[in-house]
Amino acid sequence: MTFDELKEKALLLPLLPGVYIMKDAQGTIIYIGKAKALKNRVSQYFANLASHTPKTVKMVSQICDFDTIITSTEFEALLLECALIKKHKPKYNILLKDDKGYPFLRLSKEAYPRFSIVSKPAEDGARYFGPYAGRSGAKKALDTALQTFKLPTCSLKFPRDIGKNRPCLNAHIGRCCAVCSGQVSQKEYNQLVGQVCRLLEGKYQGLAKEIEEEMEQAAEDLQFERAAALRDRMRAVEKLGNSQLIFSGALSDLDVIACGLRGSRACIVMLNYIGGNLLDKKKEFLDGVSQEDVGDLLEGFIKQYYTLTQRSPRVVLVSHPLEDEEMLAQWLGMLRRGKVYVQVPQRGEKRKQMELALENAEQELELLEKREQKTAKSLEQLAEVLGLDDPPRRIEAYDISNLAGTGTVAGMVVLKDGRFARSAYRKFKIRDAQGGDDYGSLAETVEHRLRHAEEGDAGFLPLPDLMLIDGGQGQVNAVQQVMDAHGCTVPVFGMVKDDHHRTRGLMDGSGREFGIKTMPAVFALVGNLQEEVHRFSITYQKSLRGKSIKESTLSRIPGLGEQRIRALRRKFGTIAKIRQADVEELAQVVPHNVAVSIRNYFDGEGQRTEETT
Repeated sequence: MTFDELKEKALLLPLLPGVYIMKDAQGTIIYIGKAKALKNRVSQYFANLASHTPKTVKMVSQICDFDTIITSTEFEALLLECALIKKHKPKYNILLKDDKGYPFLRLSKEAYPRFSIVSKPAEDGARYFGPYAGRSGAKKALDTALQTFKLPTCSLKFPRDIGKNRPCLNAHIGRCCAVCSGQVSQKEYNQLVGQVCRLLEGKYQGLAKEIEEEMEQAAEDLQFERAAALRDRMRAVEKLGNSQLIFSGALSDLDVIACGLRGSRACIVMLNYIGGNLLDKKKEFLDGVSQEDVGDLLEGFIKQYYTLTQRSPRVVLVSHPLEDEEMLAQWLGMLRRGKVYVQVPQRGEKRKQMELALENAEQELELLEKREQKTAKSLEQLAEVLGLDDPPRRIEAYDISNLAGTGTVAGMVVLKDGRFARSAYRKFKIRDAQGGDDYGSLAETVEHRLRHAEEGDAGFLPLPDLMLIDGGQGQVNAVQQVMDAHGCTVPVFGMVKDDHHRTRGLMDGSGREFGIKTMPAVFALVGNLQEEVHRFSITYQKSLRGKSIKESTLSRIPGLGEQRIRALRRKFGTIAKIRQADVEELAQVVPHNVAVSIRNYFDGEGQRTEETT
């Protein structure tokens, strides 16, 4: 549709609440929004372009069509908007990268429940704790909790595996209560699990008192060994409570969300509090922002963050007034299953917390600005060394990885304005070049990359300003031939290493080497780029090799073909979970006799390992 046609279509919309869905020329959804009156809201996009922010102008220029969904109420439109954004992830909506950065701890629902780390909660009857700021934080919390209460960390499944094997090393050194030995009853085990849950919920004071009472009772009953163990556990809980290690990812009582602005760049900072203590911090940067956009940005952040986490604190403080404040509070209350307050604090302690969040946002903006200035200088120096007309804004680096000449793959990483753009990374399986042929593999990789770009594949656009290859003159010439065949004029250089496998300099197709060791900023930039592309390609190669090995493990079990293996992986996800499953669980996916074969195979695997040992 033309701009005038879009404007005319918008004016025909009803004055009813609903959701509007903007699409580009390929039919891809680029933006989703809600409106109290669809006609008024959507027509604003095609009215006075001069009043729009640069971001909105850019979005409107890409709109070729739009759809609408009418809802009964504005609140219903809000719920639908959140659901659609989570499903489609439109590029002009997304503030948060994805939900992988906010994992949860999962407590399974079974006789002997076990903890695990998952990306997101599911409606499976299990209990979830979080979200945590990152996987490392979640793992630290879980490891600390399990160690404190001496719960098992092995892959054994209880009660199935009780008494089958001897207790492991953790049991002998006092780091596990040895459920596998049969000396811990189901009741005692579940009591320990319950105490871990209370710890993860932040109820450490009441928990410490409860353990103390249990310790005193054990002492009165002359159970001195048990009393000593409880004493150690109580001290560990008190220590954790004082240091607050365990709670850094637990559900917050209070979230403080502030938006700082410097020029056209904004930084949204979220501070998480539990019991009045600052425990966690998250940040997001956005460009092309004006003062008038701040309220909408905060609103969008709240919708997307809490849609991803599916958890809400009791109070959410924001730095700027929100248009839909009451509605957002109602929606957050649904997630929490209780009353939630969304406020702009004016005075008192809450205002101090908000000022701290704003100060953090300003500091983050200042640090980012300094980093960008440093990066810009290094790119200018790089352009000067290589004789480029302008500093390269987009740099692509390539590397080949294989195992003894087999399973050859290639990785492409992208450096955009001096920062790694991980969403632009690409992987390639080498099919035509012979194993160990780096020249042919690189040529095939670049051929695929350029062909995708020529076909208009958005994932391979735009072309880079500079292409760096892990290798020397031979690798550069192999790639240059492909570039010439496609009429591509992007400069190509090789990243050469010294005898210690460290970055030495850059080389062109004639064999001329450009030394960069005397320029620390350039040397660090190229070195980091070389290490990143090597890491990316070798990780991809290892993942394919690991998958192949795992699949071959399952294929050795009688009765398991490709279709049944795929069904098992869809159900359980990993080989480790298949190994832990009992016959009844396996029989939900495969015939009962095959389920028995799987169980016998893995049980026999454990016996073979013990015999070998």
